[in-house]
Amino acid sequence: MLLSLFPSSSSPPNCAFISSLLLNPRRTSPASPFFLRAATTRAISLCFTTTSTTMSVNLQTHAFAGNPLRSTIPKPGDPFSPSSALETLKSRLMESASSNHSQLLSPSFQVLPFRKGRPLASSVDGDGASGRNWHLGWIGLADCRRFLAKSGVELTAESLVFLGFMPDEDVVYWAIDVSSESSLVPEFGGKRLCFVELRTLMVAADWTDDRVMADLAIAGHARALLEWHKLSRFCGSCGANTVPAEAGRRKQCSNETCKARVYPRIDPVVIMLVIDKENDRVLLSRQSRFVPRMWSCLAGFIEPGESLEEAVRRETFEEAGIEVGEVVYHSSQPWPVGPNSMPCQLMVGFFAYAKTLEINVDKTELEDAKWLSREDVQKALSLAEYKKAQTTAAAKVEQMCKGVEKGQSLSADFNVESGELAPMFFPGPSAIAHHLISSWVHGQTTIGGGGRQISTSLSNL
Repeated sequence: MLLSLFPSSSSPPNCAFISSLLLNPRRTSPASPFFLRAATTRAISLCFTTTSTTMSVNLQTHAFAGNPLRSTIPKPGDPFSPSSALETLKSRLMESASSNHSQLLSPSFQVLPFRKGRPLASSVDGDGASGRNWHLGWIGLADCRRFLAKSGVELTAESLVFLGFMPDEDVVYWAIDVSSESSLVPEFGGKRLCFVELRTLMVAADWTDDRVMADLAIAGHARALLEWHKLSRFCGSCGANTVPAEAGRRKQCSNETCKARVYPRIDPVVIMLVIDKENDRVLLSRQSRFVPRMWSCLAGFIEPGESLEEAVRRETFEEAGIEVGEVVYHSSQPWPVGPNSMPCQLMVGFFAYAKTLEINVDKTELEDAKWLSREDVQKALSLAEYKKAQTTAAAKVEQMCKGVEKGQSLSADFNVESGELAPMFFPGPSAIAHHLISSWVHGQTTIGGGGRQISTSLSNL
């Protein structure tokens, strides 16, 4: 459907029509609003224009972005608002645990369980071209309550976190952390469901499947919220316990004399492709924690009282000894697959143009850094078999859902076409670093990563 909006790679998209789809999601298709809304969200990114050949606006979306559950926030009185949905949830939890009557009521409630940061997922057959695929393991509210009851745990409204709603589907979605309930693992295993690491699902995601990409964004948002809840159990002002508020969208201090409000913390990170414009090359680096042969962009956390541009210049100088002049925004990406202590990272990507060229690596931060020509970078991009890694990860998900615990290592899946190891490779299409690098190499922006691509040359904008 979306391909018809882009008659050619040099033609601008029908922005007015795409915008109307986003503002009026019911115009997409009442039968399939879930993934069509996600697809139009990704398509709208091409509607920005610039007269410069340097990308200075967001022309690209990424994995974990385009969450269809967060497209609009209704007013408090709306049945799909967090407060109204929470009150309805409480009333249904008061019903008999043996009753399934609530599943027939409107709106329907679906729950996504997480265990140790891993969402419940299921492997499904692909369409033949993409092979295997996966989807999130949503379960009904009654089933969730029944599963927990078998572990001797009573499901409460405070244990559920509001994720969003699908009014066209008459569904409200929630997440729950069941890490302490180990008995639930075999319970779900009998239904060909399993808890899968989010990073594995990220690699296994098929970029041509809008529903899978929407699921990935939802899972990332849910994991970030649940991890934040575990980190914010106490008030930072008085030390008292915090309690969920607004259906888990924020927390509040339980101390009546304090009542401080606590909101999810966002950890912004700058990630930059440093460019030597005169010699047509870029600066890439390695960290000791990287898998062998992987190189990527420089990155670092923003300090208090610092602008994004200042952070780019400071981090580049601290880590590589390179002075940066012009800093140009590229795009941003939510990154919920970092450490549990920082579940709400936001990667903000830039092109950074070098003023000096002599590299002085800070060995405490980096293992190495070097300048690479456009030809070398293009060769590395073409040799890395990202599709093979995706297929391998999808097969691993299928194995896990069948009860096979041991899977193939993904670190050895980036091979040259001849079967030999490539001298280097970059992060795959699920990471913003990949798109910073590929945008520079090709002088264009792409949507869809390693699968279907919709390209627009910057020189034609």
